[in-house]
Amino acid sequence: MKLTVIHSAILISLLPSASVFAAGLDRSGQSISAFLQPGNYAEAGITVLDAEVKSDELKVDDMAKSYYFPSAAIKVQATDKISLGLIYDQPYGAEAEYDAASPIFGNGVEGTSVDVKTENLTALIGYQPNENWNFYAGPVYQTVEAEIKLRGLAYGGNAKLGTYNIKVEQEEAFGWLAGFAYSIPEIALKAAVTYRSEIEHNAKSKESTLLPVPSLSALTSSVDATTPQSVNFDFQTGIAKDTLAFANVRWVHWSQFAVKPTLLGNISSIPAPHVRQNLIDYSDDQWSVNAGLGHKFNNKWSGTAAVGYDSGAGNPVTTLGPTEGYWSVGLGGQYSPAENYFIQAGVKYFWLGDATAQTGGNPVGDFEDNHAIGYGMKIGYRF
Repeated sequence: MKLTVIHSAILISLLPSASVFAAGLDRSGQSISAFLQPGNYAEAGITVLDAEVKSDELKVDDMAKSYYFPSAAIKVQATDKISLGLIYDQPYGAEAEYDAASPIFGNGVEGTSVDVKTENLTALIGYQPNENWNFYAGPVYQTVEAEIKLRGLAYGGNAKLGTYNIKVEQEEAFGWLAGFAYSIPEIALKAAVTYRSEIEHNAKSKESTLLPVPSLSALTSSVDATTPQSVNFDFQTGIAKDTLAFANVRWVHWSQFAVKPTLLGNISSIPAPHVRQNLIDYSDDQWSVNAGLGHKFNNKWSGTAAVGYDSGAGNPVTTLGPTEGYWSVGLGGQYSPAENYFIQAGVKYFWLGDATAQTGGNPVGDFEDNHAIGYGMKIGYRF
């Protein structure tokens, strides 16, 4: 049951919106599926997330902001045995803002807010000794920047961390990835394992508060943060005429992730010197699974249906992202006007896991019965 190029194209991704609301700060899922396509290939896509994260207990209507992120990739089969690729994505990030009127997370003028953005540029070189095996590796260039404000009684009000601000300037660092793929074209089987290294950042930051203590009011220093290592396992196989089953399993090492700004640590250690509050941290590693079916209806139309699960990265969680994992269902469609290009779109609904928000190890309240909807669109071209 050997599938042609246009048949196999329905499995370029599970859905354009496959990983838009994952544990920790995970966003894109860091797929390299474009690099594993046959021949020369390029794609560009955009994903949008509209989430509702609320707490009846804390009278928080919705602290999650809608956001979007683009992605792009190009792969060139330089020779029969050598392939080259370049992938752009935004692997980690967060955007949220609490209502200024909330006494728990606001001060009447501003609400607690977070804006974290990363960008990745991954270069790949692959070696294919035969039609079954593909071994690949390459460097990863990553930038990170952030701006966070803490307001309200959850952070001790104006007497402690309730006037805290931090702006992390854009900083560059490098990592790497390596992996291998095995395929049997006759049955449309493809399996790939990809490891990405952690990336260590040391970014310049400006911290400030309105505390009437000169030594605790402002600080220009640096923040150490390490984006986590991860492993992706991707699998697909033909199960019937024009029908494929697919799955992705992802592990992310969040349990050792922590952001520890100096000024915030100094303030939070008063009057308990042995306690220094982290700005963001997680207690567990993330495991996620997405699986489903893809079917080609005719020469122009294909579709996918998928279900997903994300374990979250521990509970209680930071107030800057008060959910723990999710369950999801998604549908995607692909239209191919010609054999060498296609347009793909998808939608995914997320049931977000209930979580207890905390600051400095102290529970603040519960966030329950939340959800999100992700939309995605992608254009692919073979040349």
